[in-house]
Amino acid sequence: MVKKWKSDKAVDICNYVILSVILVICVFPLLYVISVSLTPITEVHKNGGFLVIPRAITLDAYKTIIDQRMLPRAMGITAYITILGTVINIVATVIMAYPLSKRKLAGRRFLIPFIIFPMLFSGGTIPTYLLIKNLNMIGTYWALMIPGAVYTYNLLVVKAFFENLPEELFESARIDGANEFYVLWKIVVPLSKPVIMTMVLFYAVGHWETYFDSIMYLPDQNMQTLQVVLRRMLTPNAEMNADITIPTMTLQMAMVVFTTLPIIVIYPFIQKYFTKGIMLGAVKG
Repeated sequence: MVKKWKSDKAVDICNYVILSVILVICVFPLLYVISVSLTPITEVHKNGGFLVIPRAITLDAYKTIIDQRMLPRAMGITAYITILGTVINIVATVIMAYPLSKRKLAGRRFLIPFIIFPMLFSGGTIPTYLLIKNLNMIGTYWALMIPGAVYTYNLLVVKAFFENLPEELFESARIDGANEFYVLWKIVVPLSKPVIMTMVLFYAVGHWETYFDSIMYLPDQNMQTLQVVLRRMLTPNAEMNADITIPTMTLQMAMVVFTTLPIIVIYPFIQKYFTKGIMLGAVKG
């Protein structure tokens, strides 16, 4: 018994050490970015560019970003695309995953490989652009939401989660006269909150970080998303000339913090669902 207790204790110590190292590896880049964004560039150079805890603080980089006229509009556009796009993603994913989770679905063996195939072999950039153009979605925000309404991986995770739900609940509801839509929205969705919240995070992050699609499908600069506008602010021909007063390095780090902060703020509220949703949805019991 003593030997077993010592062995367990040694394993716990090893786990704590490994997790501590991983924590440092993950947290250090974030601390570095925040510190450089808040520190005068002269102080950064004094420390050889290696800075974790700022000794002098300046908010000039953040003030420069916030003062840009094009930034509030870009943030509003990105928030609109993120919210509406995520709603479309979740509704479409749930509606597709529910019937696919039913073993008795006619043609199920054909449909699932047909859905997986595009995940492995996509049509390519040019065919996708031509398709969106023929659908008259170029220059509209729908081009950033409709084509990617359902991600195959997310669909498979949600489908696997639905398959793990007890079939007895559905049968009882059907005996009481409930139709499939009632079963889906009143029974399946409430029980699937962990995986749905996980998918909300995945989809929302994807919309918030939209860059390439915005360049491809939104030729009007007044319609472009936050990531594109921030990139324009750092180019040599940018509308703002921040390098006169704010060093590029400091401005870049401030932009990283500025764009990731909303996701960092939201994540703790859905973190409790994240691990459970992934584990239950990815493994079929």
